[in-house]
Amino acid sequence: MTMVPHLQSKMRWDILKDFEPVSLVATVEWGMVTGNQTSFKSAADLIAAAKAAPGKIDYSSGGPGSPQHLAMAIFASSAGITLTHVPYKGATQAATDVAAGQIPVGFQGLGTVAALVRGGQLRLIGVTTEQRLAQFPGVPTVSESGLPGFFFNSWFAMLAPAGTPKDIIARLNAEVRNALGDSEVRRKLEELGFAVRGNSPEELRSMTRVQLTKYGRVIKEMGIANE
Repeated sequence: MTMVPHLQSKMRWDILKDFEPVSLVATVEWGMVTGNQTSFKSAADLIAAAKAAPGKIDYSSGGPGSPQHLAMAIFASSAGITLTHVPYKGATQAATDVAAGQIPVGFQGLGTVAALVRGGQLRLIGVTTEQRLAQFPGVPTVSESGLPGFFFNSWFAMLAPAGTPKDIIARLNAEVRNALGDSEVRRKLEELGFAVRGNSPEELRSMTRVQLTKYGRVIKEMGIANE
């Protein structure tokens, strides 16, 4: 919703004009992962290694313009380092090749790699949240361990067609919040690696505008495209 409009030259929809925000549902938190064959223990280690050997360290992604690509592009740009992008056809293959030692490092949604991390095939060296995560309390944030202020996540939201009456939007928002308050719903979402959220239509609209601007700037600066 906030990345694709900047990656495609011909869009058939406008996220701000063609939809009415209802509610944020959940976010997927992200982390920097590496294989057991590397010596990286933190984001700072990766930054130091990349500065010592510009362009010599590869990172994997689910493809050009994918969230994995953008996350690392933002990280590298902010850290002032040069890394080499190795795109795959999907996030899972990108993660498994890091675990196999084919690629040194990558950013991944924790829902994709949590099992590999818990199984010891991948090492989680930083999370992209503002605070440490309860499920990985020993893992520092990227912000505290190498790049202050770095934050990245992806999210799921409910939207309705533009022009949907405000009373319907309000009813939908109330029902989403009610569902997210159910303990079984929360448990299922958390098992899948989601952080349960929920907010107002106004907050979702503001969040969308902020991220649309943020990713537009990064994508333009990096010359990224997926078409």
